[in-house]
Amino acid sequence: MRILGIESSCDETGVALVETTGATVPVLRAHALHSQIAMHQAYGGVVPELASRDHIRRVLPLSDEVFAQAGCRVTDVDAIAFTRGPGLAGALLVGAGVAVSLAAALGKPAWGVHHLEGHLLSPFLSADPPAFPFVALLVSGGHTQLMRVNGVGSYELLGETIDDAAGEAFDKSAKLLGLPYPGGPHLARLAEQGNPQAFALPRPLLNSGDLDFSFAGLKTAVLTQVKRLLGLELSGVLAPDLALTLPEAVRADLAASAQAAIVDVLVRKSMTALARTALKRIVVAGGVGANKVLRAQLDAACRQRGIRVHYPELHLCTDNGAMIAMAAAMRVQAGLLTPAHSTASFEVKPRWPLDLI
Repeated sequence: MRILGIESSCDETGVALVETTGATVPVLRAHALHSQIAMHQAYGGVVPELASRDHIRRVLPLSDEVFAQAGCRVTDVDAIAFTRGPGLAGALLVGAGVAVSLAAALGKPAWGVHHLEGHLLSPFLSADPPAFPFVALLVSGGHTQLMRVNGVGSYELLGETIDDAAGEAFDKSAKLLGLPYPGGPHLARLAEQGNPQAFALPRPLLNSGDLDFSFAGLKTAVLTQVKRLLGLELSGVLAPDLALTLPEAVRADLAASAQAAIVDVLVRKSMTALARTALKRIVVAGGVGANKVLRAQLDAACRQRGIRVHYPELHLCTDNGAMIAMAAAMRVQAGLLTPAHSTASFEVKPRWPLDLI
């Protein structure tokens, strides 16, 4: 079965073709991706209306590119999967509208897929796919969650963020340091030049005894530190880009310290989740999963404990159509998706808990 996957939940338009091959892991035949980073940079973040309009422009040309790569035609597709949620409502509607309309024209099923399930199963696209069961650390955009994954569609929430997610902590800290959108990768690059022990930043909920996360306090601590370095009143407003007047070495130290705090919490909580579940395998998925320091520290912690750790390929850490097609394909193989589950509705779910699907 050939499944076309369409991702349009935020600021990347992704299209991919995945093929099921019996009992083995589905195979990625082709994928194409367009990032809207350049368009949103001028605004310092994603503008939902602009994102939706750009998805409209990109999705069909990207689909043509995928069919050319795979050496097939649109009529060779057996089903179409699209991101139903969570995400930006307008952006989601673009993918849903294209997928449902195309499926109706072809007489094929259309399936709505959970965006985070796509991330969760994306390591199955790698050269070293995991095996069930495992603990999953989902660090994607506004989501930071630890899950016990027993199989496709069987997810138990172990802990999640109660305010800012790890990705938001990266992005907001980066903005406070005067770094451009998207902040996370820029902060990580600046941190390479800094000392991660230069500033004593908090590790919220590190010793809370549960598996929940909280990164809002870390963002506030970075703001406070920037104001102190600039000699500003702590109650005052920090003007945009004022942090750029600080020496580059100081900004690098603060970036490295912020990154160290985020990574420390993620690694420690992940190790606690593994200990409590007695599982010996962890999957890390989502954009923050591409962070080099996080990967290095998780690898080291897992090696010490005899635990296998799996990541998506680096180019599949961000939002993409391949993970949506893969999630649908694995649900088909697990007997959880059939043509009877096809939808003719454009309904999307901007808020959609993963453990409730």
